[in-house]
Amino acid sequence: MNDAITIRAACLADTAFLVDCNAAMALETEHKLLDREVLKQGTEAVFADARRGSYRIAERAGVAVGCLLVTHEWSDWRNGDWWWIQSVYVTAEARRGGVFRALYADVARQARATPGVVGLRLYVESENHAAQATYAALGMRDSGYRLLETVFADPL
Repeated sequence: MNDAITIRAACLADTAFLVDCNAAMALETEHKLLDREVLKQGTEAVFADARRGSYRIAERAGVAVGCLLVTHEWSDWRNGDWWWIQSVYVTAEARRGGVFRALYADVARQARATPGVVGLRLYVESENHAAQATYAALGMRDSGYRLLETVFADPL
């Protein structure tokens, strides 16, 4: 594939693509079947309230081939925001073609240009070694933390 990758802000019209990507990611990485209606509502909620985050779409020749969600977490230690990269997905046919690298570069550029952003973070499934290698190649490193959670209602 020689076509350049372009990155743009997602819009409500991209909901079906984003839902498809998130459903596929959950199935591929965690073997979970997500409730597509809940996923659709959750995706649309991001567009309804910008405080929830923003999606970015990668396109090649005008066709969406990847996406991610950026959310914000306040750090009192640093008096600034961490930008979290979440819901990363690259379509199977576009993998190993620089799609995530382009998405990451776009987010990093925006983060560096935004006053008060202290850095980027993401979490990755512990067995997803290919993704971990990709993130490491971009200069991301293990933060030394483990992610723990309490789930109140699991729609799965």
